[in-house]
Amino acid sequence: MLRSVELANFLSHVNTRLEFDNGVTVFVGPNGTGKSSVIDAITFALFGEHIRKSTKGLLRRGSNQAYAKVEFSIENRQFEAVRKIDLKGTVSAQLYEKINGEIVPLAAGERKQFGESMTQEIESLIGLDFEKLKVASIVQQGELQSIIEADPRKFKELVNAIIGTDKLDIAYESMKKAIDAFRMSVKTRLDYDDTDIESLQNRIDSLSKEILSLVPQKKRLEEEKIIQEKKFFTLQSMIEIERPKEIKSKEIEKRKDELASYLRNAVTSIQKEIVEKERKIMECSSSLSALSVKPQVESEIRQVQYHIEQIRMELKEVGEKIAKIKGQQEIAGKIHITDGKCPVCDSKVDHINPLFEEEHLRVELEILRKKSEVLSQEDVVNQNKKNEIDLKTRQIIKAESILSSNNIKNQEDLSRLKEDILRLQTNIRKVPLEISTTGNLMQFAIDEYSSNAIRSILSLIEETKDFDILRFRNTQSELEPQRKRLSIIDQELGAVTTRLEFHKKESEKTSQILEELHHVRQYVSSLETIRGQIYNRDGPVATSLRSWALGTISQKASEYLTTFNVKIQRISLEDKTRDIGITCHSGNSILDLESLSGGEKVSVALALRLGMAHLMGSSNLNFIILDEPTTHLDQERRKSLVSVLMQAFESNVDAISQFIIITHDSEIFENSNVDSIYDFKSTPEGTVVTPI
Repeated sequence: MLRSVELANFLSHVNTRLEFDNGVTVFVGPNGTGKSSVIDAITFALFGEHIRKSTKGLLRRGSNQAYAKVEFSIENRQFEAVRKIDLKGTVSAQLYEKINGEIVPLAAGERKQFGESMTQEIESLIGLDFEKLKVASIVQQGELQSIIEADPRKFKELVNAIIGTDKLDIAYESMKKAIDAFRMSVKTRLDYDDTDIESLQNRIDSLSKEILSLVPQKKRLEEEKIIQEKKFFTLQSMIEIERPKEIKSKEIEKRKDELASYLRNAVTSIQKEIVEKERKIMECSSSLSALSVKPQVESEIRQVQYHIEQIRMELKEVGEKIAKIKGQQEIAGKIHITDGKCPVCDSKVDHINPLFEEEHLRVELEILRKKSEVLSQEDVVNQNKKNEIDLKTRQIIKAESILSSNNIKNQEDLSRLKEDILRLQTNIRKVPLEISTTGNLMQFAIDEYSSNAIRSILSLIEETKDFDILRFRNTQSELEPQRKRLSIIDQELGAVTTRLEFHKKESEKTSQILEELHHVRQYVSSLETIRGQIYNRDGPVATSLRSWALGTISQKASEYLTTFNVKIQRISLEDKTRDIGITCHSGNSILDLESLSGGEKVSVALALRLGMAHLMGSSNLNFIILDEPTTHLDQERRKSLVSVLMQAFESNVDAISQFIIITHDSEIFENSNVDSIYDFKSTPEGTVVTPI
């Protein structure tokens, strides 16, 4: 029930407050005085909706802000809804509940993305949204007959809302959500729900066919694997038996190569040895020749050395004599006989000793000098001979050194070297360019090492004499393809086995799921049956309720029509599949709605609305607003309308708490039982409302 409506700078109202109570409230005044603005204030405050062109147009000209406030009650709860609008057209909203004298916020704004909506909260409280409220409780100016001219499907929705069967839609959807949630829980747990039963059964059938086809495939592959494994192991065994011989065969080649390499190196070494021995022979041959004259040279050196020593002794003696004579000559030069006396002792002498006679000394000195020259020449000759003999001596020493270093003592040693060279040259000629396993390999032996190597090769040849390398290679070449064939079979067998095991497990798992889903389907089917039979608006329960409601509305509307002076005595409403049919009866005749006059349509529409209002006591909505309901009614029917309204209210006070009538025909309410009348007047300052 409405308690009050407050308008501030809202349309033509500067500051208006209207109080409401049970009963009939009438707004009177000329057109354009702001009576219908109250309806916009109510719907705007409750739902944020109105019939104006724009929300911004609700703001009174010259004002910065406007608001509409509605106080209403539902059962014993008191509420207050207010919405404000500013110059930019921004709307703010707030819903409060009055509890023990305190105002408690319930909802604010319309942030639906955050789960906040004041409008949804009010719709939940009232049980109607704006569109349903307009049809059921607010009859706009000139739209009284819209209830019979509206889309029949909307009329059916309205009836559902009035009788409360629209609540079944909530339960219907809630149960659907419950069923969907149950299915979702099943799907979360099993990855499937009851809608997948057929596809899962097809899956099981497909898996069964696949299993039937895989079993013989697996058996065939297992048999083929046994055959191919036998071939593989046979080849592998043959290779394992022959492999040591193959290794020895390779060892033969390796040792042949090593022998050939050794022999080549040996040839090179022998050649070097031959060259060295030839060099020795050449050097030692000349050295032996040089050494053969050693006794003669030694004799000559002794003779020459003797002669040199003799000559040098004579030269020394001659030299000493020459020195002595020179000394005597010096003395002789000082000794002269004067007056027959000795110059030394002054004794009488007749001659001087020849040793101190200068001439004698000169002659002696000349002889000695010549002898010295002769001796010197002989010394030079002997020295030259000595040098020549020294050269021969050095050559002999060198030859002795060469012979000693080469360990050659005589011609027999040189002969042995020549024999060694012949032997080495023979060995070189025995060494082949390549070593063949055919023939006598021992002929290639040139030393102990090569002999041992050849014996080792011959031993290996004997051990591998029955080994066929070509056959072994062919066996080896067959092994790898056989291994690949066996690997392919293993892969195919593994794939088939894996698929077979997977399909068996999948089939078993799917069968278990399918068994459980059959129980789920039975349960869901029961829920769907309950949902369709009880909560479906077209189900038996809703249809029965709607049939009862339509019968009640038809009965009450027909009763109201009897008070009008019209030819229509009865109205019947019929529940159809998608809409509700309206039939007017006059006696035994059925009247088409299109054939009714304007006044008759208004009478039918008003009767239907009043009949519907009779049921509103079962909902949270228990008021009805009629804006200019007398349009298209003559004076007599206008008075009848007032009488009908009064009777309707008095006889259904529990069903409809309030009637709000907006009209400019104030005279029709004279002498009527009206609880409150508000007079609306338009002034330059805005609408002025005065209680009468």
